Amino acid sequence: MSIPVIFNIQKFSLHDGPGIRTTIFFKGCPLKCKWCHNPESINYNIESMLTKEGTHETVGKNYSISELVKEVEKDQLFYDQSGGGVTLSGGEVMTQDMDYIEQLVVSLHRKGISIIIDTSGMAPFKNFERILPYVDCFLYDLKFIDSQLHKKYTGSSNKVILENLKKLSDYGATIHLRLIQLDGLNNSTEVISTYIEWLKTNHIHVDEISLLPYHEFGSDKYARLGLTSEIFNKPTEDTLEKVKNQWLTYHSNISIGG
Repeated sequence: MSIPVIFNIQKFSLHDGPGIRTTIFFKGCPLKCKWCHNPESINYNIESMLTKEGTHETVGKNYSISELVKEVEKDQLFYDQSGGGVTLSGGEVMTQDMDYIEQLVVSLHRKGISIIIDTSGMAPFKNFERILPYVDCFLYDLKFIDSQLHKKYTGSSNKVILENLKKLSDYGATIHLRLIQLDGLNNSTEVISTYIEWLKTNHIHVDEISLLPYHEFGSDKYARLGLTSEIFNKPTEDTLEKVKNQWLTYHSNISIGG
């Protein structure tokens, strides 16, 4: 079993599931989303990044399962009181060493800690099958229905992502669909209709849908990692309301942000 690299443990997180949560960010992702606001999450290895002051900092650290569980347990009182828990995020947690991830999830589950997985879905479904009995919800980040657009802006086809979304739905998993809003790319009336039609045709059951406006937070990290960044357009509040209203024709539980 190899030990994954973790680049952030965010305490008192309020945007990665219900209640007060600890979000654990695993380093490494098979997608290369051009709008990614955590570019330090893409590489699977520990790396060096310039700070804003011009010095070097190490990004990433290895934690044993026992170390990680011990760190998480410090805030269990807050999880219990708020209906929160732990969210495993990334990068892409579902492409990490699954012996490690399964043991971590089982350890947390045995302690009565709620577990949420934040995923792009870009991983073998057998990885999901290993942890399905212990996971309360999947935050499923769906970028594009159109495969060509998906490949252009993330570097990969979305075939596996769509297949896994259907399999999770068929399994009866609780799914919170999260949709990045890139103005002019994936929020036109026509494009939204393709999302809705695909979800209906494939009988996808989702419990909630969140519209996540693009933002430029973290864009300075690209230069500090020696990478180039690409800027997209953030939708206006009026546009987001129009998008929300169109989605409301498909599902009653639609939110902007979070």
